[in-house]
Order: sequence, then structure tokens, then C-alpha cells
Amino acid sequence: MITTELIKNLRERTGAGMMDCKRALQETDGDLDKASDYLREKGLAAAAKKASRVAAEGLVGMALADDGTAAAMAEINSETDFVAKNVEFVDFVNGVSAAALAGDYADLDAFGKAPLGDSTIADSLVALIGRIGENMKVRRFVRLSNPGCVYCGYLHGNGRIGVIVELETEASQAEVNDMGRAVAMQVASMNPTFVSDADVSAEWLENEQHILLQQALNENAELEKPKPQQIVEKMVSGRIKKELKEICLLDQAFVKEADKSVGQMVKEEAGKLGKPVTVRSFVRYEMGEGLQKREDNFVDEVMSAVKK
Repeated sequence: MITTELIKNLRERTGAGMMDCKRALQETDGDLDKASDYLREKGLAAAAKKASRVAAEGLVGMALADDGTAAAMAEINSETDFVAKNVEFVDFVNGVSAAALAGDYADLDAFGKAPLGDSTIADSLVALIGRIGENMKVRRFVRLSNPGCVYCGYLHGNGRIGVIVELETEASQAEVNDMGRAVAMQVASMNPTFVSDADVSAEWLENEQHILLQQALNENAELEKPKPQQIVEKMVSGRIKKELKEICLLDQAFVKEADKSVGQMVKEEAGKLGKPVTVRSFVRYEMGEGLQKREDNFVDEVMSAVKK
């Protein structure tokens, strides 16, 4: 059964129209992932990244070890941006981030029991909600610390986006901080999916090739003189290469110097240091990404789509 909730979720995920979302769900037996791919194949949806742009309030906090051998990040959500600017809330976010750095916790339940001042994170949160009068939650956290790696970070927009970059190197954090911060700024700005094309899974590549091929075939069918199959396949190959350059960090054009890639910049800076540097991983938190916060009233539109 295609419910109003399924239609709403697919619309929020893809940005497609209500009737298109309903049709896609009908064609895919209500499978959200398949319906999202279906809409992309038909050219009716933007990239699935739209789901990461849904607005929510709060802050991303970050804490780095003095020597750069560990880093942590946490996202704490609030109902309004007014609370996100509250000094008590900001202090709480900073305290939670420091707690994430200081310990090693398996999940949010364990993290809630972490010490924070004279209390715990969970109890401090309850007390803060009582004082401010608005619902809040610790949504997620991460702690990174691997042998042979140093960590650099960047907070954008006063905590709306946070990025930690893991660099494998014999250099000290001080030696690579400028480079690492530049890479983190790149991640914050361009939101890559992978570090390099070597990290792209065969499953992702196969699925993307299928989507782009179907998309190209649909476009080709509308032409007065359709192109030969081999030309269509070359078009798909070109689109894949272009997409990989957009979603792989090291292949992206460096935002500060567009005539070189991020990978080239890192190699040049490592050469100046005389020490190898490898970008091993990154973590990017965007405040509120994926959270459902309705900015418009879609009820009438959804009900209309369901009834048709």
C-alpha cells in the first residue's frame, strides 16, 4: 500500500512532485531506494543529496587533541536557531565534544553516561532542557584515533558544518595543519562522497552505471535521430568519469586553486615537507542533514496525490 508517509518521505528525499513520487512507489512496490533510482532514471529527481539539505537547528562541535593524534565531533540539535545561539547551549555543545574526545564510547546510550562537569551528558541535557524550555538531543558523535595518523579540523558557519580529516604521515600535526585545514575546508564546501576512486565500491559503480545508462537511453529515445548504442555507452562512460571527479575528494578541483586537484595540492605540500602525506579518511557533519523539519505544509498536496 502506498501511504501518504511514503510519498512524503520520497518527496523529501528527491524533491520530485507528489504524483511522480506516487507513480514511482507504485512501480517499485513501495521501495523507497528503488523509487528514488526510478525517479533519477526518468530525470524527475535531483541527486539523492537533497535529503541532506533538510533544515534543522543546533550546532556541530569539535575537539582536537593538542598533538593532533585524536579528534572528535558531536552534533546536538535544538528546536530553534535562537537556542543554538544561547551561551549555555554553546557551552554544552563544547563540553559534549570534549567528552567525546576524552573517552571511547560504543553508542549514544553509553555516551550519555559520560561525565560532564559534576554530572553526565544525559542528565546535563535534561537539566538544560528544563532551564531553556526547548527540546534538545545529542544526535551523533564520532571519535577518531589511529596509529600513524594526525587529525585536522574545520568548523564552518559557527558550527553548521564540521569536518575532521585524517592524514597518515610521519609529520607532526603542526607541520600539516595548514594543509589539513585546507582539505577540511574543501570537504565542507564540496561535500565529496569518497576520498578517491579507489574507495568507490563495485556495488555503487554498478548501480550508478545502470541509472545513467537508463537515463541516457530515455534521452536518446526522444531524439529525432537516436544515436547508436555504442555512442550512448560512451556518453555514460563520460558521465561516470565526470561524476567521479565531483564526488572523489582527491580528484576534485581545489577550491583555492582551481587549476590543480586536491590530490595534486596534497602531493605538492608533502614534497615541501619532505615527508609523505596520505589523506586516509574524512568525516563531515552538516547540522540537521537528513532530519525531517517541515518548512511548508504538504498535507493537502499529499492527500490530493493519494486520492488520484
